Amino acid sequence: MEARNPSVVPFSVLDLSPVVKGSTPAQAFRNTLDLARHVERLGFNRYWMAEHHNMPGIASSATAVLIGHVAAGTSRIRVGSGGIMLPNHPPLIVAEQFGTLESLYPGRIDLGLGRAPGTDAITTRALRRDPFAGAEQFPDDLQELLGYFAPTSAGQRVRAVPGAGLEVPVWLLGSSMYSAELAARMGLPFAFASHFAPDYLLAALDAYRRYFQPSARLEQPHAMAAINVVAAATDEEARRLFSSVQQQFINLRHGVPGRLQDPAEIDTSLWTTEDHQAVAHVLHYAVVGGPEAVRAGLERFLQLTGVNEVMVTAHVFDHEARKRSFEIVAEVRALTAAA
Repeated sequence: MEARNPSVVPFSVLDLSPVVKGSTPAQAFRNTLDLARHVERLGFNRYWMAEHHNMPGIASSATAVLIGHVAAGTSRIRVGSGGIMLPNHPPLIVAEQFGTLESLYPGRIDLGLGRAPGTDAITTRALRRDPFAGAEQFPDDLQELLGYFAPTSAGQRVRAVPGAGLEVPVWLLGSSMYSAELAARMGLPFAFASHFAPDYLLAALDAYRRYFQPSARLEQPHAMAAINVVAAATDEEARRLFSSVQQQFINLRHGVPGRLQDPAEIDTSLWTTEDHQAVAHVLHYAVVGGPEAVRAGLERFLQLTGVNEVMVTAHVFDHEARKRSFEIVAEVRALTAAA
């Protein structure tokens, strides 16, 4: 596995449009567009948003709509899904939505696909009616979706308009071995959700590279991994900001999801030993600190994974502090390049 340098590996952003305590989804959308414009100026490669449902602290449920909003408000950065949960949607609808986006913003749209519901079991039933059918037929749905992007053929009775014949990059997303092996067999780029599911990261990347079969879409394996990065002027300040993310996962663990909390209101002394252990595990791949700690942490992550791209996510309560966190990541990359 080739070790990579953060100065030459593209960095991208994953945003769930977090709704912070005391705010609204409308403000979250304004923050999302502002952050997208900010990281575009900083030179980030992609800006992806993810489909989640019935989560008070996440506003990106109508992902395709939000992608259009961000693409309209930016000019160069690629905008896409990280991802669309394909079992929640008919493949034709997804092809038409992303065919529309690609037609409006040519050469800038990515379609990342997952097979998880992006929510709890009750909401899955509301989305799918049959909560078990979707995931099982994921490979067939994927083939059908890819077929809608192919040029139309004589006698084809159902086509995506727009969509047919458009070159929309399709990624498979995963947090286990399943999507890694499927992406390899189908010759698609692969992104691993190591920012919240660390266990199979290295095994999945290894399987993807080992079993990769070239396709018309991709000649060589191309892997991306996501990581939490919260950066600030000092290690202490970064850890304080990061407590919002930790608290959010602890709340999920206790079955009380909510909006992103102000770190000033978080009392970490209330966390149990089990809470500490659980959050340390789920957020294993996180870089939290000042500029030097961030540089060293990102270099370790790249050396460990050898990925072609890194996707950074940072849920920070204060919007300006969140923007500054991404600035520090960009500065670290620039300084590494100049060294």
